[in-house]
Formats: sequence, C-alpha cells, structure tokens
Amino acid sequence: MIKKINLAEKFSMFDEYWSPKIVAELNGQQIKLARLKGEFVWHQHENEDEMFMVIEGILTIKLPGEDLILNSGEMVVIPAGVEHMPVADEEVCIMMFEPLSTLNTGNLQGDERTHENLEWL
Repeated sequence: MIKKINLAEKFSMFDEYWSPKIVAELNGQQIKLARLKGEFVWHQHENEDEMFMVIEGILTIKLPGEDLILNSGEMVVIPAGVEHMPVADEEVCIMMFEPLSTLNTGNLQGDERTHENLEWL
C-alpha cells in the first residue's frame, strides 16, 4: 500500500540525538530522519555518498579545511571517501538518503555511536 509520510509526525515519535530512524526505502537507498545536537565524530564512508537535508535548524558539516553551514531547506551530498563531522549547536532535524549498507559512523565501525540495526518509524 502506498502511504504518504508526514515528517513532523515522524520527528514527534523520537527525541534521542544521533540515532537515525528509517522512514522509507527506495532503489537500494534508505531515507532516514535524525535529531542532532552537539558534535558527532570525524568519519568517512569509503564506498557511499551521503546526503544531508536540514528540515529544521542549522547544521554545520565540518570538512578538512572548511565548514559548510546548512540552514532549513538546504542540503549537501558528501562524496564517498570525504572525511566530515556534523555539528549542531542547537537541535537540528535532518533527513538523510543513504545506501542500505551505510553505517552512521562510517569507517569507525564499533564506535559507541554506531547504530547497526535502525528502528523503522
């Protein structure tokens, strides 16, 4: 059955930070929602591009040599192999498009922030 997805409703279902939730799959990709606050860890994804879209708030993506600041309604694709670190000074709600194989901590598998079995909303 085809159902629409209400992002505000899905975001209201969780409040933990840095714990992505799956809301849909398409063409080998997962669409994930996450709440972020504070600094994540420097990491990279060897074989996968990663897309961040800010739904609410301001997200900084630290890259070697520069910081990208994303406001609500803006997005960026981080190419495979590029080291990055998301930072949210205040709470940020984001949507991510990632291949099924993507771990949130990339090359830092086993880090305390790694989530391997994501919850579906």
